[in-house]
Amino acid sequence: MRSLPVRTRAAEFRQALQQRVLVADGAMATGLFANGAAPSRPPDELNLKLPALVRDAHREYLRAGAEIVETNTFGANRVRLSPYGLAGRVRAINEAGVRIAREAANDFAYVAGVVGPLGVRLEPLGSLSEEDARVAFVEQVTALVDAGVDLLILETFTDLAELENAVSAVREVAPPELAIVAEVSVEDDGSLADGTPAETVARRLDALSVDVIGLNCCSGPSALLDALEKFAAVTQKPISAMPNAGLPTFENGQAIYHVSPEYFAQFARRYLELGVRIVGGCCGTTADHIHAIREAVSDLKPESRTSFLESGPVSQAVAALEPVAMAQKSKLGAALKEGRFVKMLEVLPPRGVDVSAEIEIAKSAKAEGIEWVSVPDGPRAAPRLSARAMCQLLQEQAGVETVLDFSARERNVLTIQSDLLGAHVANLRNVLCITGDPPRNNAAIAEVDSIGLTRIAGNLNRGLDVGGNALGSQTALLLGVAVNPAAQKLDEEIRRLERKAEAGAEFVVTQPIFDLDSFEAFLRRIEHLKLPVIAGIWPVASYRNAEFLLHELRVPIPEEPLKRMRQADTAEAAHGEGIAIAREMISKLSSMIQGVQLSAPFGRYELALEAIKS
Repeated sequence: MRSLPVRTRAAEFRQALQQRVLVADGAMATGLFANGAAPSRPPDELNLKLPALVRDAHREYLRAGAEIVETNTFGANRVRLSPYGLAGRVRAINEAGVRIAREAANDFAYVAGVVGPLGVRLEPLGSLSEEDARVAFVEQVTALVDAGVDLLILETFTDLAELENAVSAVREVAPPELAIVAEVSVEDDGSLADGTPAETVARRLDALSVDVIGLNCCSGPSALLDALEKFAAVTQKPISAMPNAGLPTFENGQAIYHVSPEYFAQFARRYLELGVRIVGGCCGTTADHIHAIREAVSDLKPESRTSFLESGPVSQAVAALEPVAMAQKSKLGAALKEGRFVKMLEVLPPRGVDVSAEIEIAKSAKAEGIEWVSVPDGPRAAPRLSARAMCQLLQEQAGVETVLDFSARERNVLTIQSDLLGAHVANLRNVLCITGDPPRNNAAIAEVDSIGLTRIAGNLNRGLDVGGNALGSQTALLLGVAVNPAAQKLDEEIRRLERKAEAGAEFVVTQPIFDLDSFEAFLRRIEHLKLPVIAGIWPVASYRNAEFLLHELRVPIPEEPLKRMRQADTAEAAHGEGIAIAREMISKLSSMIQGVQLSAPFGRYELALEAIKS
């Protein structure tokens, strides 16, 4: 724990907080972008590249009457900065942010070191460990404290677990005299995005080792007022309120916020009636909004909260429902539970809306004894008919049960839950949880990966949303996951599979198998998970196809099958050899696994159907 430099005003800020209302500044990024900053780069980088632009933004708010200046460091942590090659500049960016704010404030305003969320989800939903998150927060806060902030503001958090992690990290390095403000961003009904209700949020914030709790961002001043009323009822700590200037519309690619300074200021006065001590603005607010707030509250004192209720329990455990038994979820679940050998064919959705060919393929597969058809979700990140629509059509018109590949790519946590609930209602009960192929333009969103996706689906199977809140009903989804037995980092691949099993996975589908020895070794390493394994089988169509699998998809193919494909001198001979190799693999694997999934090279479904014939 560090001692504060002499030049800070931490003690003075604490005293002012007890005596009067403090007006904070408004949006930083809004002003920077309006003045020409590139939106493709992190605003925090401007602390080093264009410090005068940042200083001018601070001074504009100071002239408007702001008494708290927030450093331009919202995303200045190594997790957010890494994609831009700035992970090594965390300290420099944060120190510069404090220096610029201090120069602008010139002892007429308090300098608040701003810490935002890391931008990725923590385990168990995301891939970032709590320890790695703690290290990132400690690194940023250390730089802010050493540079001499008067207080710290942790803002715009939507995950309470991450905020709790951040507060713990702050307390490791911040001296006790430094005040900490902890703010979350909630939905219009006061709940977090994960469904945690406002009262629970307030109680958990109240239990944190912080000096001020509050709300920022949100959809505007009106929605924030409703949530603040719930906060005020359960805490005696000072409260902060920093809403957006409404929700933006976009004109010529620019975000336009429509809440006027006058309307904004009216709500500031109402916030004070609830006992709010710090009031300012977030996205879309300008110096005009802050000036209006200052004018509106200058003659007011914060009200005491006589309506304070006892805090009660910080959290209330919600009883999860017992998941539906595997055999009762679907025909596939029953087959795997009974130990039957299952046969599955992967059928790609068409690029257009004509599914007649795929329907006929599924019917042909059923005639060959293949009872399940799996449908990829946006394979190779190319536009195709949605996997869900395809599955529904196959079940209705071909009479086969389907396995829906469900990708976390391009979905946030809310849409994941909605889509999984929809899959259950549509009677699509077999779901393969995957991260998804990366898009060609590298612009995909991915709030969670396949592990987080599996955990979300597992929660729904127990009647809980992602925040652990009861839904009142439950899904009955049979959850599969993918695994690569030949992954270059096999230990990590197995560790991830173990986490998927903990999250609720019930069966495994592998990448194509050609190397029997290495696959047997892999099976021995995962046998403790007791998950049914469905092996991927790919009847190669040519030697060139085998090379593609080997060199581009990194599927290990031993020299012997490669030699056989190389020696096939005609297309017909290559097809026959590919089918023969696939049949041999199925025969050798049948005693080790619970089923096979056949893929069709280049859409040659006849090769896959020939391979499955005995």
